Amino acid sequence: MSKTNVYAGGVAVDQAERVEARPFLPFLIVLFVGSGCAALIYEVVWFQLLELVIGASAISLGVLLGTFMGGMCLGSLLAPRFISRAMHPLRAYAFMELGIGVLGALLLFGIPLLSGVYTPFASSGFIGLTLRAVVAGVCLLPPTILMGATLPAISRWVETTPQGVSWLGFFYGGNIGGAVIGSLLAGFYLMRVFDVTVTTFAAVGLNVAVAALAMLIAKRTPYAPPVAASEEEEAVKREAGVWPVYLVIALSGMTALASEVIWTRLLSLLFGATVYTFSLILAVFLLGLGIGSSAGSALARKTARPREALGWCQMLVCVSMAWTAYALMKSLPYWPIDVTLPTDSWVKVQLDLMRCLWAVLPGAIFWGASFPLALASVATRGQDPGRLVGGVYAANTVGAIIGSMSAGFFLVYWIGSQASQQALIAISAFAALLMFAMPAPGADPAKAKSGFMAVVLVMAFVSGLLVLSVPPLPPDFVAYGRFNPVRNNQGANFLYVGEGLTGTVAVSQLPSGILNYHNAGKIQASSDPADMKLQRMLGHLTTLIPANSRNFLVIGCGAGVTAGAVSIEPKLERMTIAEIEPLVPEVVSTYFGEQNFDVIRNPKVDIVIDDGRHFLQTTKQKFDGITSDPLDPWVKGAAALYTEEFFQMAKERLNPGGVVTQFVQLYESTEEAVKSEIGTFLKVFPYGSVWVNNVGGQGYDLVLLGQAEPTKIDVDELYRRVNSPEYSRVAQSLREIGFFSTQNLLATFAGQAADLAPWLKDAMINRDRNMRLQYLAGWGLNLYRANDIYLNMVAYGPRLNEGLFVGSPTMLEELARMIETGQFR
Repeated sequence: MSKTNVYAGGVAVDQAERVEARPFLPFLIVLFVGSGCAALIYEVVWFQLLELVIGASAISLGVLLGTFMGGMCLGSLLAPRFISRAMHPLRAYAFMELGIGVLGALLLFGIPLLSGVYTPFASSGFIGLTLRAVVAGVCLLPPTILMGATLPAISRWVETTPQGVSWLGFFYGGNIGGAVIGSLLAGFYLMRVFDVTVTTFAAVGLNVAVAALAMLIAKRTPYAPPVAASEEEEAVKREAGVWPVYLVIALSGMTALASEVIWTRLLSLLFGATVYTFSLILAVFLLGLGIGSSAGSALARKTARPREALGWCQMLVCVSMAWTAYALMKSLPYWPIDVTLPTDSWVKVQLDLMRCLWAVLPGAIFWGASFPLALASVATRGQDPGRLVGGVYAANTVGAIIGSMSAGFFLVYWIGSQASQQALIAISAFAALLMFAMPAPGADPAKAKSGFMAVVLVMAFVSGLLVLSVPPLPPDFVAYGRFNPVRNNQGANFLYVGEGLTGTVAVSQLPSGILNYHNAGKIQASSDPADMKLQRMLGHLTTLIPANSRNFLVIGCGAGVTAGAVSIEPKLERMTIAEIEPLVPEVVSTYFGEQNFDVIRNPKVDIVIDDGRHFLQTTKQKFDGITSDPLDPWVKGAAALYTEEFFQMAKERLNPGGVVTQFVQLYESTEEAVKSEIGTFLKVFPYGSVWVNNVGGQGYDLVLLGQAEPTKIDVDELYRRVNSPEYSRVAQSLREIGFFSTQNLLATFAGQAADLAPWLKDAMINRDRNMRLQYLAGWGLNLYRANDIYLNMVAYGPRLNEGLFVGSPTMLEELARMIETGQFR
């Protein structure tokens, strides 16, 4: 081998030494594993912290995701233009990793501070959206730009030969492999056991370790930068007519992220929308990308026709998407599996993992293989590897941004998941045709044209069959989700099925006439007597206990029954319903008008489409009562409505004498989760109380009631008021749920903080910085121990609390007897 000397930083380094450095290339894959792991940990933490500031609505999530990926795209484009080729690639990479670690630590403390700046100016509409984007950009752009710059920067360590390009694919695969580890580590361990602080500094530690290792390798491997080429020379080195490759890799990114959004929605119905489900789906998707990237890298090293291979990849993506559509909407929901049988959560995780691999892995593999094949398709010898990787990576990321946001905001909401997946198959088929339309170098033009026409005919036929094979979304799957194999034989008549921005909603009617409102793959509300009792209890306790009853806030519309109970308060002047899903008010106004007193059309009622926490955080109003009836606490994001900070925020929004009420379920939960909910509430409302709604004498669910000051309930005054002509509708509403006097309602009392103190002594307080509840509740998704939890909670024996109830001796004695006998518990 000849030795060509070049001059680098005052040190003569020959070409042979550059070749000698190649044994260290496998170590660079290890660096990218650590880098990818840290990046996913940060993503989990930052999204949780920022959603607490700008809201957890679909708009907020879209802004966050778009900003995150936009930063990655900017980094990949800017890095090769602003980082000198004379700088050692490994040192540049190390500095970027250190920068990410520093910014990660700063954001941990900086994001909560932004809340104070954001809240006074927050609003709805275009101005509010712009402000959310600014906040997200300030937080996410600096670190994500550095993240996006790492691969283009380190790519200068290799040359744009087939072997060098394949190494770039391996680096990309290693980064994705690390992301798999980060997703699982954050979702199943760090955030479950610790908090955002420990989780963040675990990622910072990874950044520092990766940077140190990169510096060590750089010290042992001299770098000889090639002579920098001008823009014109770079353009000459790039082969003409490569734009179709960039378009195809952009379309590949678009279909990949759009499919991930759609599949995540469907799989969350099948598995339950817990934090563990989202971590699992993301990990499997990334695993497929990593496997595909490694396979594509190996193929890119050997094939002389990478564009054709890229075309076949896109065609196989079409087949894979059709397979996944069939698996998710026709096969998996009907596997004869009773998911309530395994009480060990790890067994459920294993089952969900296998089903996720079965459905998601094939498509992810072919999307992953597309990236290194696209690199090989546009690479020419002597080209700047940084610009090569930056351009392809940026195109792929731009497509990913378009795909994720279009699927999240438009496609599913406008045309449904079936038509969306059909459109994505057609787009992938078009991408494949683009590659086959590019003749191989030296090919006969006439033969190439005839061959292309034959390919078009075959692919049009095959892709048409694949499009037609996508099944519609089954109503019973929407309604019963993971319970579908055991509960879809109830003879329900589906009155409505709709796919919204944040979830999929259904309304069904049983042969008995009971109406069910379905969301998140389960019944969330119904006209069943047990459900009606809880929903109206929640509403009436909110209006009957406070000193004044003029202005109320209802967080979570559901079937509208709780809001309806609030709306018939005679003194009501204004009520606001904060609902995150736009479909819900329209649906419940159509089907549950009788049960909810037609609350949606009530002129005193304002409907706000927003995350309830974000609305409460940004509104200037104060309320006489705030009632919160969110989705189950195991649903990702719902735990933010059970944190100490949220309850404190609600407390500060009360008028003097106002109340806060909160729904707590005992079913599908763990005792630790229920303790966390109650313990957190009573920490903010030390004078709070617990009221119970049991079914058939068995524990079922609870209502928590709190006030800023010590609560006093005058039983005589309450009795007089509800029995007055003015309150006739309230009295009738109570009778419909089995309460024939206010004494019956008050007899559901189950205790106060002092009564429950022995049981709550080990309660884990749910805070914004740990959001422990979503992990505790998610772990108990398959548990049905409601009565055991209830019996442990009231083991002391509920009794009349003389500090809470005041009134005449006769009324108090009657109430004491009802409470002690448990007749209404």
